[in-house]
Amino acid sequence: MDETDLSVTAQIQLYYDLSVPDGLATPAPLLIAVHGYGAHKRYMMREAKLVAGENYVIAAIQAPHPHFRQTSDGYRVGYGWLSDQKSEDHIRLHHKFVLDVIDKLDADGLIDRSRIFMYGFSQACALNFRFAFTHPEVLKGIIGVCGGIPGDLETNEIYKPCAADTFYLYGDDDEFYTQEQFAEFNNKLSETLPNYHSKHYAAKHEITEDMRIDIKEFILGR
Repeated sequence: MDETDLSVTAQIQLYYDLSVPDGLATPAPLLIAVHGYGAHKRYMMREAKLVAGENYVIAAIQAPHPHFRQTSDGYRVGYGWLSDQKSEDHIRLHHKFVLDVIDKLDADGLIDRSRIFMYGFSQACALNFRFAFTHPEVLKGIIGVCGGIPGDLETNEIYKPCAADTFYLYGDDDEFYTQEQFAEFNNKLSETLPNYHSKHYAAKHEITEDMRIDIKEFILGR
């Protein structure tokens, strides 16, 4: 007798970096920064610091799946959030990771739970939207750059209406998504989210300085 896809439950360590304003006296707004495929928490912390105000707590979370990626000076370790193989397990892990970090920072008296923002690039976009539609009461704002949207946006019965302010940014020369795909993503998000804003940039699959300026204005305006 053969049996397949049996499993055991294992505990793993999930890592994140934290930036807390000097002299913080009262709970502050929180920006959760989520990197894309092949990157790491240090990269997204650098990006988050460029757009967050001085009074923001920043948590840059790192994906659980390491792999080697080729760069101009050799191979480096990057991290990914999920693949098509049992993606539902990885989505649940991402949700738990985010919620556990929020609970920890709240218990430590560092954050104001009514002012939590989520900032994701590339692969993190669809993940963050899945989180927002599953836990709509958690987030005040969502920023998604150069990424897709949940493929089950219109069919997943778990998703709930989400009123978080949303800013979706994408380029006109992206290597991974066509302009037709971005137009479809933009239309579906605008039909689903009541407080939705988007902007099209002269950019590849990247976070440009123009994007950083607009993201900073979006965050500080809320």
